[in-house]
Amino acid sequence: MACEFISVHPDNPQARLIKKIADILRNGGVAVIPTDSAYALCCMLEEKNAMERIARIRQISKHHNFTLLCRDLSELSTYARFDNTVFRLLKNNTPGAYTFILPATKEVPRRMMNEKRRTIGLRVPKNAILDALIGELDECLMSCTLILPGEEEPENDPVEINNKIGKLVDVIVDGGVLNSAPTTVIRFEDDMPIIRRIGAGDPAPFES
Repeated sequence: MACEFISVHPDNPQARLIKKIADILRNGGVAVIPTDSAYALCCMLEEKNAMERIARIRQISKHHNFTLLCRDLSELSTYARFDNTVFRLLKNNTPGAYTFILPATKEVPRRMMNEKRRTIGLRVPKNAILDALIGELDECLMSCTLILPGEEEPENDPVEINNKIGKLVDVIVDGGVLNSAPTTVIRFEDDMPIIRRIGAGDPAPFES
């Protein structure tokens, strides 16, 4: 069955469309959503079946590290532990194209964290559609960058995404063609930032 293909204004998302997408997610759906780096596969935090569907689409292990997409830092503190110095560093650089790897709190489902390190990936993306959607849902989304099996680059064209995996997801949110670039990944160890990957986010604030 073909999924819903919903075109949303990238700067002024229409409230009725955002509500429609939110309802699909609340009902356990898998969504393709634009971020500030590339398109991502998303579902609600508690939806284990949706998470397993995402793992099958990506052909990755269910132990793959998923990332939480949050609206602001108040949500981050529910899922990650950090001190005031780290908080200020995050506050000065969010929203933005960064993935932060931080020690996970007990609020994080075990299936979402790196079991060896007990860490969680967190993002506060700069994207109006995603911001409106997380606001409507009033909770973070679980996500995984949409890189299809055999590909190295993430998907950035919603029409192509629909042609490739439209039958495997419940909704594709068309926010236009994106300039896909991976996020800059910053891991915090003992509250010190370590740059794991340089991408779209400027690494300079995290260089010691």
